[in-house]
Amino acid sequence: MSTARTYLDFERPVAALDNQLEDLLASPSGASEAEIAALREKSDAELTAIYKKIGPWEKTQVARHPARPHFSEYCKSLVSHYTPLAGDRKFGDDDALLGGLGKIRGQSVVVMGHEKGTDTQSRLHHNFGMANPEGYRKAVRLMQMAERFQIPVVSFVDTAGAFPGRGAEERGQAEAIARAIDAGLALRVPFISVITGEGGSGGAVAIATADSVMMLEHSIYSVISPEGCASILWRDGARAQDAAKAMKITAQDLKGLGVIDKIIKEPVGGAHRDPQKTVKTVGAAIVKEIESLSALDGDALIKRRRDKFLNIGRSLLS
Repeated sequence: MSTARTYLDFERPVAALDNQLEDLLASPSGASEAEIAALREKSDAELTAIYKKIGPWEKTQVARHPARPHFSEYCKSLVSHYTPLAGDRKFGDDDALLGGLGKIRGQSVVVMGHEKGTDTQSRLHHNFGMANPEGYRKAVRLMQMAERFQIPVVSFVDTAGAFPGRGAEERGQAEAIARAIDAGLALRVPFISVITGEGGSGGAVAIATADSVMMLEHSIYSVISPEGCASILWRDGARAQDAAKAMKITAQDLKGLGVIDKIIKEPVGGAHRDPQKTVKTVGAAIVKEIESLSALDGDALIKRRRDKFLNIGRSLLS
């Protein structure tokens, strides 16, 4: 058990039990195996009970947990023979949206995703996962390469949104996102997308117009952050919890609305408590989707994909 573990506010009862366990283990007088096992069982039971009833705002906190696995971890564990590709051949490279070629369980793929970083230095380097236009133009380049060589595309989405800086706007942020969306919808190869943490606005949709859009159990997907929504609707960012509930941003809500296709279960307590197990589960889900979609030709994939996105929300109007 690591003393460096970061606990969320609603996890305080578990933190208290874990601290008791650490004190017990560090006690000079020692502790019996029965005492240690009982306290661990109590901590696990408390964690399970808490996560059975967490709401949208708590899920938002889990989705943003700093120890949640990021693109680099998925890529390292799932993708063999990975060769990163850089640059959009127009302006430069973007370190928030990474991608390249590799293999997942023997299947050649083009893989891309947002990288948030794991510490202060890497977060600054990767711009906290907020891509500039050159990132989305790089994504288009990768998708076009995948189609040229008939290789499936796999994307990992984890961003608060596209970078809104002046330079990004001057270089055509909106246009770059729109072209990435169009490229995804027009792909003639299987396209699988997994929302692993935050799926924020057009910055997320740009690499998520996929045949199969999957979300981790405690990830979120929304047009704006709960804080941003609360600031606009009520001019009070403190009402982010109310906004999260109203916006239907959880995987469970979005599956019911038909916005996503599947939910990938996380370990009890969230992906950050067992990143290796999470990565393995995500990998299995990706392989299954690739196998299922590989039976369809290019025309069928395009029709199926476009019909899916055009039909989002229509059932609510009927």
